[in-house]
Amino acid sequence: METILAFTVLGVLLVLGMGALGTAIGFGLLGGRFLEGAARQPELAPMLQIKMFLVAGLLDAVTMIGIGIGMWFTFANPYTAALQAAGAH
Repeated sequence: METILAFTVLGVLLVLGMGALGTAIGFGLLGGRFLEGAARQPELAPMLQIKMFLVAGLLDAVTMIGIGIGMWFTFANPYTAALQAAGAH
């Protein structure tokens, strides 16, 4: 039982950590490319800004899905319920 809980915690930490790292890298690339595009063609900056915020929202959505899955495994771990059911028989 403790092994399952320990591996679940490690898995959740990896999901959250990699999600945060991926989001940070994505926002860095997104912001850099936006600034490059706005510097090359300043008249397109408002259109580029709208598209940048749209992509930023999608980028955050992926991270929030990972956080939701991590919290589900943290608080309602299906593996411990299956292990307890198998031990009860």
